[in-house]
Amino acid sequence: METTLRPGDTGPAVSQVVSLLARLGLLEASDGVAGPASYDDRVELAVRAFQQQRGLTVDGLVGPSTFRRLDEARWRLGDRILTHRPGNLVVGDDVYALQSRLLDLGFTVGRLDGYFGTETEAGVREFQRNFGIPPDGTCGPATLKALARLRPLVSGGAPNAMRTEEWIRESGPHLGGKTVVVDVTSGDPILHDLAARIEGRLVAIGVQAFLTTPRWAAHPRDEGERAAFANRAGADLVVSLALDASDNPDACGVAAYFFGDADRQTWSSAGERLAGLVQREVVARTRAVDLRCHPKTWDLLRRTRMPAVHLDAGYRTHAGDLARLEDPAHRDVLAAAVVVAVQRFYLSPDVDAATGVLDVRELRDRFGQGAGRP
Repeated sequence: METTLRPGDTGPAVSQVVSLLARLGLLEASDGVAGPASYDDRVELAVRAFQQQRGLTVDGLVGPSTFRRLDEARWRLGDRILTHRPGNLVVGDDVYALQSRLLDLGFTVGRLDGYFGTETEAGVREFQRNFGIPPDGTCGPATLKALARLRPLVSGGAPNAMRTEEWIRESGPHLGGKTVVVDVTSGDPILHDLAARIEGRLVAIGVQAFLTTPRWAAHPRDEGERAAFANRAGADLVVSLALDASDNPDACGVAAYFFGDADRQTWSSAGERLAGLVQREVVARTRAVDLRCHPKTWDLLRRTRMPAVHLDAGYRTHAGDLARLEDPAHRDVLAAAVVVAVQRFYLSPDVDAATGVLDVRELRDRFGQGAGRP
């Protein structure tokens, strides 16, 4: 669905949304039965509840992203055969349930994101080999039956978080040879200039930096395409830049977001670490209002295969924020804060500096050289 449904709308698309919300228990099953469905207050509240649960932007509207997530949520493990389809990945709550179950059983599936990618396929194959099932990487009847018979020895915990910590340690503190993708979420000249300043500073300390959106582009590609660009580039980290807006002219401050879905307990611990470092450095150096870090499942955060942070660097609708953002000196400070946070991401606590004190000029001499990725 490419249109956006909003309060007051009627028609088959609204009926489909009502049906999906009822299946999830967010609406009474009878709400969409008597006559054509209408996008009334009950539907809007149910949509907001769903968006809140799934880490989406809570606006009460059903645009393409919210509709895709509603469609994903209708699948339960066992409803269909799950297999890896390059270029058209199977996605849904059933894939998430499979990933979660395999992870609890001790198999590596990559990130818990609901996409049946290569890492999930490898996890299925390993499970099949261990339990005498032909290792075709497809979750069909025999694999589902084996999963139903088994109970994990340990449920929950954070095995992916432990793997992430090990990966960071193995990467080493040196930035030389690492790749960072700087993502621009709109055609705003302020964002393009900020991205260029970050890119220049990263390159100066030995990082290979790429922009997802060139300066001459009026509009960026959609989030999925930009995530695919970062994945193809083999990026170590992604920094996505945005400006916020609000109907409330007093709304101001900076916030950072990372991949996470608290309702389903899937979380990028590395993304949270990166977001926290970026947020603290920006706030310490600019004295901006601290709107803190938050988990979200926006497509760019969800579909990138490496730690990613989305930084809202201020509100265009706030006079004070906008005045600072239009000042090149302020953008210099923002760029320095992001670059220092990228370096601190790779530092162990015993050599890390306090927030707001590490000088970008020190980075090349101290950490800019090295073998790069393991």
